[in-house]
Order: sequence, then C-alpha cells, then structure tokens
Amino acid sequence: MTPKPVIIEEYNPEWPKMFQEIQSILALTLGADALSIEHVGSTSVPKLAAKPILDIDVVIESMKSLPAVIAKLETLGYSHQGDLGVEGREAFDRKDEYVPYSEEISLRMTQHLYVCHRDSQELYRHITFRDALINNPELVKEYASLKKELAITFRNDRKAYSEGKSDFIQRVLKQVAR
Repeated sequence: MTPKPVIIEEYNPEWPKMFQEIQSILALTLGADALSIEHVGSTSVPKLAAKPILDIDVVIESMKSLPAVIAKLETLGYSHQGDLGVEGREAFDRKDEYVPYSEEISLRMTQHLYVCHRDSQELYRHITFRDALINNPELVKEYASLKKELAITFRNDRKAYSEGKSDFIQRVLKQVAR
C-alpha cells in the first residue's frame, strides 16, 4: 500500500467551523463525561498552513471514566486504538468518512481524535503549543515555512515529516516554560 503523501494547505477559515460541528456532536453524546473538547493542532491556529486534518482532544476528569467514554464514542463510529505509546492520551480511529455520526448524514473532515485526562502531559503540550502559536504571528510564519519545506522533502514519509517538526515544537515549548 502506498503511503498517503504529506500535503500542506494554506489556512482555511472553514476549519474552525468544521471543528465546531464535530465538537457539538461529541458534546451532545459525551455530556458530563467531557470536561472540554479542544481544537488543537495546526488547523486550530489562524493563518497557519496545515495538513487538512482536525486534531481534537476530549478532556476527561480521570482515566476512570475512559470505559464510558469509549462506549459513547463507539456509538458515533469511533474505534479505540489504545494509547499508541503516548501515556495519558488515548487515540481513536474513524470507521468511515461520516464519523461522528449524527442525524444529519454528511461527510466529515478527516480527524485525529484523542481522549486525555485533564492532567495529561500530552494535553498540556497540545494546548501550550497551540496557544503559543496563536499569540505569536512570527512563530506561525516560521512554522508554516518549515512544514511546507518538510512536506516537499518528506512527501511520502509521514514519520520523517513529523520528526522534522520536533526541534521547532520543543523550542517553542521551552520558550513558553520560561
């Protein structure tokens, strides 16, 4: 099977609207089990070029409520993938392009859905990095340029593309921690 190429698109103002649509379906189904539903990743940052994939973190009080959340997400068409090697963050895959299911049947934007407990280090990293970019247009320009360059160099190697962003992400997180 040929790997999906890394494609970076210019910022699309429809991305936040698509997130809000999915967020409302998730919130309705998860109810009080979700403390919040966060739009993270590049599509959450205005004016940032990105792969057209929504990154969504569902925040829960503790991992004790994970079984109930898994069951509710399954009714929407998500399947639990485990932590995929990242402690404090559970990944979910979509059964098809209509997930999350709702009364209105429509294609949904590609998503990466995660469930994190509120004290998760990975949740902290996602929120901190997103907010750092939102508050610094120069970082947005620098990150967009890096992503476009990496997408050309590693078009058919998503792992190398992701690894190529690591130093930038770590630098931003260290700046914020000061």
